[in-house]
Amino acid sequence: MVSIKTTMRIIILALLLVVIFLGANNFVQAYSPKENSYSIKVDTIKKDLYIKDYKAVIKKTNPLIKDNPSDTKLYILRAKANNGLKEYKKAVKDASFAIGLAPFSTGAYNERAYSYYMLNSFELANKDIIRALEVNPQSFRAEKLKNLVVQKQQQLLDIQKATAKQQNAKNKPIYRDAFNFDNKPQRSDKAVFLIKAYLAIFIIALFLVLGLWLFKKFANKAKKQITDIKDKYVFVRQIGEGGMGFVYEGYDKTLNRKVAIKKVKPELLQSKYIREKFLTEARMVALLRHPCIVEIYTVIETGEGLYLVFEYVEGQTVETRLDIDGYINVEEAKWIFKSVCKALHYAHSQDIIHCDLKPSNIMITDDKEVKVMDFGVAKKLDGKVSARTVAGTPVYMAPEQNKGFIKKQSDIYSLGVCLYEALTGQVPWNVEGFDLHKRTAVPPSQLVPSIPPKIDEIISKCLKEDPSERIQSVKEFWDMLENI
Repeated sequence: MVSIKTTMRIIILALLLVVIFLGANNFVQAYSPKENSYSIKVDTIKKDLYIKDYKAVIKKTNPLIKDNPSDTKLYILRAKANNGLKEYKKAVKDASFAIGLAPFSTGAYNERAYSYYMLNSFELANKDIIRALEVNPQSFRAEKLKNLVVQKQQQLLDIQKATAKQQNAKNKPIYRDAFNFDNKPQRSDKAVFLIKAYLAIFIIALFLVLGLWLFKKFANKAKKQITDIKDKYVFVRQIGEGGMGFVYEGYDKTLNRKVAIKKVKPELLQSKYIREKFLTEARMVALLRHPCIVEIYTVIETGEGLYLVFEYVEGQTVETRLDIDGYINVEEAKWIFKSVCKALHYAHSQDIIHCDLKPSNIMITDDKEVKVMDFGVAKKLDGKVSARTVAGTPVYMAPEQNKGFIKKQSDIYSLGVCLYEALTGQVPWNVEGFDLHKRTAVPPSQLVPSIPPKIDEIISKCLKEDPSERIQSVKEFWDMLENI
């Protein structure tokens, strides 16, 4: 029979075995899984690094570093990821932590060397490469980085040499530095550029002033050459007179041809400003070129006055024709006004208003052509309305023109007066029965029964006092007249 003492020993031994077993089991449970879990996480990070998922590497290493701040490989892994993301300064920081923890870590030196290389800090990169090769002379990455740094430094050296050559060729003469005894600092490129720019501007300004002076000198000389218009033209006879001046038949001594010369009335050129405006507009009108417009050859200013030289046209004006025949029948009037409309339509397309349309300015040539004359008083529109001095022949002028304002519809008004006079032999204001207060003309069909009533309508619309109520364009006027 087993004694009590032996039994107690067995029980104690059994309890001891149980304690040992439980302790071992708890140790395995406590430590083995943790180690396995950490290794798995590090392996996962390495896989992310291999597939270049650098953001995932950063995300996963951050908490691990927090829990294991002395693990060198975690800092190296994060340094690799930061280099991959081009966060080179962060990579330098991580690699430096790793070197602090493990001064003989080749990987840490290589990562920091790569970061310095990408930051163009070649001297620091070289130091880390040398240290990595001292720790591990067989480091393939250190050798590769060494070659990269050498190549990059050589490239930069070549660029510096090329730049220095360009600067030497482009900048100051060679003797400048050689004779710079006082050792003063040379001017910067920007300063040299500014000096050259100011010098260029000064030279250009000088040439402009000189050119202007020469131009004025020769212009005055040219002006003085025509001190008397009779030196160039022969005045044969006076052939007309209008609101603008006197018209003469002339002869061009230089070109051996007949011309018409108009001397502008002095009162139209009262001030220098008006004179200059008139000259500007006259020269501009001289550019008009149309088969139905008598051409202006030139504008001449002398001490005696201002002259316009025109193409001389042989023929008969509508005014002369009316003096002979009294009036013109509808069909012939349509033929005449077709050309008048063409001339005005062209002028209006150039924003030029005739301002003095009347029968004496409509010429029927010997070749059976119709031409509009005397565009010399014409105005250039500045916008839709232009304010100028009053110029023209009052009988044919629109109400707004008498006040110094012109529009394209001012010529429409004059066109209506001319048509009325051509068909009846009288201007509307001289006909008995004209209503002065309402400015209502007697319909032309009441004076000449053969005139169609539709012409009454056309003329009535042309003679409206308000320009906006008139026929608005020459084309509209001709379309209405042509359809009669």
